[in-house]
Amino acid sequence: MTIRVVVADDQELVRAGFAMILTAQPDIEVVAEAGNGFEAVGAARAHRPDVVLLDIRMPGMDGLEAARIVCAETDCRVIMLTTYGQDDYLFDALRAGASGFLLKDVRRDDLVYAVRAVVAGESLLAPSVTRALIAAFTSGRALPPPRTELLDALTARERETLRLLGRGLTNAEIAAALVVSEHTVKTHVSNVLTKLGLRDRVQAVIAAYETGLVTPGGFTA
Repeated sequence: MTIRVVVADDQELVRAGFAMILTAQPDIEVVAEAGNGFEAVGAARAHRPDVVLLDIRMPGMDGLEAARIVCAETDCRVIMLTTYGQDDYLFDALRAGASGFLLKDVRRDDLVYAVRAVVAGESLLAPSVTRALIAAFTSGRALPPPRTELLDALTARERETLRLLGRGLTNAEIAAALVVSEHTVKTHVSNVLTKLGLRDRVQAVIAAYETGLVTPGGFTA
């Protein structure tokens, strides 16, 4: 399977460098490049790629608005690119459907891994970005009132799975906590994502906070 990618960044050298790294991989094809959000959305609509790399700060339409449109109109995964580990748009971008963030100084191997990972249904955040996300939750910034009604769609075991996802546990750790197999955990996770209309585990973490299952200060690494 060839992974089709669109690279969007207003800096030509950055864009070309990322495209060169990805094109060198036997299983990845860069189908288009874009210099702003409008071009990125157009490329996503025209090529229907598997992954779109979006610079969060671009002229005209920024990466955040582009992410909202791309995630709403397509099934492709979006990875946000940023120079800033403490980006103000972090929470909104993840809620829009982005599968994760990478810093622009990402290592070559980590860039390639990230593209393959999100296609496999995983989500990712650079460590400094993860700290920013947790800090936002802990401070209560950007959090709406608890939406407890969303939990009505889940069974008791699925609610517990969501709570543990919100604490950042892996499938293996959740399996140990619930005393079930990893296969069972994968089923619970899949059910949670489907019932709540979530794209991946990053959005599940956000949902855990939004529903009140995990509260500011209740996070344990």
